[in-house]
Amino acid sequence: MSERLKIDNLYKIYGGSPEPAISRLRNGATKDRVLAETGLVVGLNNVSLSIESGSIYMIMGLSGSGKSTLARCVNRLNEPSAGKILLDGRDLVALDEQALREVRRTRVSMVFQHFALLPNRTVRENVEFGLKLRRIAPAVRRRKAEEILAVVGLAAWGERMPHELSGGMRQRVGLARALATDADVLIMDEAFSALDPLIRAEMQDELLRLQRTLQKTILFITHDFQEALKLGTRIAIMADGEVVREGEPQDIVLDPQSDYVAEFTRDVDRSRVFDVRSAMSAAAAADLIGGHRVVLCANGGFAIDGDGRVKGHIARARIDDLRAGADIAPLMASSFSAISADAKLLDVSRVFTAGQPVAVLDGDDCIIGTVSPEAVLRQLSSSPAAPKSKEKVHV
Repeated sequence: MSERLKIDNLYKIYGGSPEPAISRLRNGATKDRVLAETGLVVGLNNVSLSIESGSIYMIMGLSGSGKSTLARCVNRLNEPSAGKILLDGRDLVALDEQALREVRRTRVSMVFQHFALLPNRTVRENVEFGLKLRRIAPAVRRRKAEEILAVVGLAAWGERMPHELSGGMRQRVGLARALATDADVLIMDEAFSALDPLIRAEMQDELLRLQRTLQKTILFITHDFQEALKLGTRIAIMADGEVVREGEPQDIVLDPQSDYVAEFTRDVDRSRVFDVRSAMSAAAAADLIGGHRVVLCANGGFAIDGDGRVKGHIARARIDDLRAGADIAPLMASSFSAISADAKLLDVSRVFTAGQPVAVLDGDDCIIGTVSPEAVLRQLSSSPAAPKSKEKVHV
């Protein structure tokens, strides 16, 4: 994937001229020390992130950590004090008001925690609102709104008023309004936090379903680590306006690097975080046995075609028969399981059958390894790395 959004050395200071605070921060001062010496409040301290196109990038932390400040700086609802925000290489911080308005209308949309629907407009009119601001013709924007409402499962609700909808449905309308503009970047600031747990889980599943089709670049703000793990391609954890840990979800769980981050990971269900790739044994290069390509593994081998796709499994005891020139067809069993390398360990646990191997496949259905119950158990029971820093973070 290519980089869509890059945040480079971003600062946000509240309370006056930011230079005294930024100078102290660059020399190693803490947020508390800056406040004591200057009376200025640090919102963001030297934040740098790289967000790939088509990814769901999670920003999380406790209240006051700076995550919502960061979200509002990206579309300049909050003006950054220093640094750059590059959208496809274009610095949003340097834009004048007219150019910024155009970016907000066409490139960056926001979904809020409390829906922010217009109460005196119908559902369809709410979805059309961003298009109306762009002076799109009424017939065109109506057609677009109806298309998007169908995508989010609200095709029959276009003429209803917001108060007639449940909380989950209103949030779908907010999401539909953001999607209707065809913006490249969606900023979702605690978008599901106000929902009941069951509706929240449904909205998370809905977002993942939509993302598989739409491939938007999503900056998602949350205080819920389980939500971050479920949705995120990468996660940045913030405290005191700084990013204190950044990486892929399973890397953060394995190596939190600080006590603050370890607190988030303590009760994580690893079977839902780690993928099959984390527990698999990589496949060796195929051997040519009896004129057939075979990937050998602990309990035999997988016969593959010229593209690397599995045709069947040959038990270890029958490999020598194949070497001796026996016909492969009666030796090759179809009683094996296969699973995607990106599947979670929870999923692989469901395909294990006593005595049968499990092949791990890539996106082209080619074998890249094997996985065993023992390897899965080792991954689930392994202890995370001890935090490298015991320094406490003030929150």
